[in-house]
Amino acid sequence: MRIKESYHHGDLRSALIIAATHRLENLGIEELSLRKLAEDLGVSRTAPYHHFKDKNALLSAIAASGFEEWKAIATNIFEHSTDPAPVRLRAFIHAYIGYAAKHPQLYDLMFGRTLWQHNEASQGLKDVAFPTFQYQVEMTRYWQQQGLLPASTEALRLAQVTWGTLHGIARLVIDGVYANSAHIEDICDTAADLFMQRCDFVDNVAK
Repeated sequence: MRIKESYHHGDLRSALIIAATHRLENLGIEELSLRKLAEDLGVSRTAPYHHFKDKNALLSAIAASGFEEWKAIATNIFEHSTDPAPVRLRAFIHAYIGYAAKHPQLYDLMFGRTLWQHNEASQGLKDVAFPTFQYQVEMTRYWQQQGLLPASTEALRLAQVTWGTLHGIARLVIDGVYANSAHIEDICDTAADLFMQRCDFVDNVAK
């Protein structure tokens, strides 16, 4: 696999991230190394080390790029859409599960144990990943204000629970438990309905 077309002189770091993401998604993390990336791009074996000190630094950069891409998708749904709030909430859920289904290897790296279990995530990755979740907290507050999620629940905890639910569905999709695309669409819609129905239940109990 050679992808020299991704490389433009003077922007080797970006080209390495693009090539690494391509290799990760098509061949898996086991086939990812700085040496192999140098071969893919047709540069010297030492060239990648000018940008990444080791494979872990490269993995963190790939994951950070994934978070940036996902944040752009979420922002487009949340801020740039003219759809009503319930439609946007439903679209967000579909987009989240869809992103995981389309990029299983990348999603696994972004949210999996490889980088997070033993605090291997770089500061650069944390600087992108943590604000991305904070953005979801901000969205959660908006859904609460719109009466779509329970207003009596702390936004942070509610964001953690809704994200945990979506992450669980995403893992089932990635692991092949849910493979039928029609079923996945129905599951996303059911999750949206459940969240909004729970809002009605909790608010009624609070009264």
